[in-house]
Amino acid sequence: MDDFDIGSRLKAMRLAGDLSQRQLAEQAGVPHAQISNIEKNKISPSISTLRKVLGGMGVSMADFFEPEREQNPGPFFGRDDLIDLTSRVAINTNAPESGLLVLRQIGDARLHNLQILHEVYEPGADTGETMLQHASSEGGYVVEGELALTVGDEMRILKAGEAYLFDSRQPHRFQNLSDGRTIVVSACTPPYL
Repeated sequence: MDDFDIGSRLKAMRLAGDLSQRQLAEQAGVPHAQISNIEKNKISPSISTLRKVLGGMGVSMADFFEPEREQNPGPFFGRDDLIDLTSRVAINTNAPESGLLVLRQIGDARLHNLQILHEVYEPGADTGETMLQHASSEGGYVVEGELALTVGDEMRILKAGEAYLFDSRQPHRFQNLSDGRTIVVSACTPPYL
């Protein structure tokens, strides 16, 4: 870990997310100069500061320090080529009955400006009471099971064979309220995670 360049890694991730230093500072709730100083390696951030900055991009500490993985350029992807993004979404894990949620991405979403996910919701899985909201459009198809989807003030339980499409700037939440596994294939543009 001694050779790990925090500043360069932060800058690369910020630019990949199409954020200015000022935008990231606002989203993270830190002074603009702090982002600049970290990226130039003028300061070494504390764990809590780094966690706060990464939170502004929706990136976990584990994802930040994980070495870049060589991605399959496509056009075809095997099961092992999917990229696990589960840690990038805040999931309601405080409730003892909450189930596992697994999100796996197909290919390089930023390169194609399209994020395609294979989502598995075990019984009780929930993206949380704090609704998701981001500047994208997203849609999905329920392959197996039932998915409870709340968009704004509307909630519907979608069954296998049903689908959704909406403006992701509207607050939304995904849940599996059933006793069985739910599988969804979804797409989001521009990429969110």
